[in-house]
Amino acid sequence: KNGTHGLKDEQANEFIRIFEDRMNSLKIVKMVPASGSASRMFKTLNTFFNTYTGSDEDYLKFRQDKEPGSIFSFFEKLKEFPFYPHLKEALYKDRLDLDKLLWKNQLLEILEYILTPKGLNYNATPKGLIDFHIYSDHIRTAAEEHLVEAALYANDGKEAHIHFTVSEEHIGKFKALMKSVLKNYQKEFNLKYDITYSVQSPATDTVSLDMEGNLVRDNEGNIVFRPGGHGALIHNLNDLKEDLIFIKNIDNVAPDRSKADTVKFKKILAGVLLKTQNQIFNYMKILSKKNSITDENLNEIEQYIYNHLGYKPKEGLVHADRKERVAYLKQLLDRPLRVCGMVKNEGEPGGGPFWVEDNEHATRLMIVESAQVNLKDRNQKKIFTQSTHFNPVYIVCSTYNY
Repeated sequence: KNGTHGLKDEQANEFIRIFEDRMNSLKIVKMVPASGSASRMFKTLNTFFNTYTGSDEDYLKFRQDKEPGSIFSFFEKLKEFPFYPHLKEALYKDRLDLDKLLWKNQLLEILEYILTPKGLNYNATPKGLIDFHIYSDHIRTAAEEHLVEAALYANDGKEAHIHFTVSEEHIGKFKALMKSVLKNYQKEFNLKYDITYSVQSPATDTVSLDMEGNLVRDNEGNIVFRPGGHGALIHNLNDLKEDLIFIKNIDNVAPDRSKADTVKFKKILAGVLLKTQNQIFNYMKILSKKNSITDENLNEIEQYIYNHLGYKPKEGLVHADRKERVAYLKQLLDRPLRVCGMVKNEGEPGGGPFWVEDNEHATRLMIVESAQVNLKDRNQKKIFTQSTHFNPVYIVCSTYNY
């Protein structure tokens, strides 16, 4: 827990007020990394689709495994999935009745209409365009849930701005969806939407490996590449010109009944950033006036950096003179800023907040991914696996320095 900051209710309310007081005068954008395909979501279904023969033995195996997440459980709850109405529709177009197929245990036919171009084609659909939540009178994709969120906190009172990073082959599908739904959301929230897109550079794509560690190749023998992780989007982020950028994954969305907490904590993060940025800019102003800086100023600024910005100097650090000390403090303060929300680590795969020692033996608070850690080193592995918090890509940042 050392390094993360918990907030009492009165502090949280103060940060919300700071953000709400300034939101209409700021340029705000919600950046949504949406390049990911839905293939991982349907991994279990694909394995079953490719291996199930329909034999008595396979059917018995299917019936026996009734654990949550099993294929049996999937078909038992099929009617509860948001895509069920569209699946039924796709089958009906080909004069097939979903209830009859279920009754006859024609499992592969049903999966074919979920996974392949014969029906919903979810194997080739980005996560953002998958039916995610079902409401009494409509179904929302993940991308649409981000439209709703943007209307609740990423707007200037007149317009909500969203930036999707997508794979090039899916831009057309995203634009088609937005064209069909935007009017409804503009009417519902009495706001206009400004939707922009950028493509994750193919140069950052990464190879795929099979379970034996061999390169995965397609039918023609070409190496299969997948979009790289979120670090690959740093250039897309840097191209955004807004004052405040909220970042949240495409599939990290909650239905309306749970959105109040989402909005509350997004506003808190933004308030923390604005207050911190204001303090940093004030200190930069002091450091820029060479002739009037006092030792008291420098001591205060140092303590602020060490206590609030996740930075500890190397032990016994001594500066040659005041000029060097001022330059050192400026270098620490005059940079972009990000505030990250953390959740308790309950075994999720992904990064968390750690203290990292750099080459100069200073220590910085950073988000570290498992791929960055030498897990063969027992001590490092122990530190990493005992982490208390996890970063679910819940970030607000500003790319502007002083």
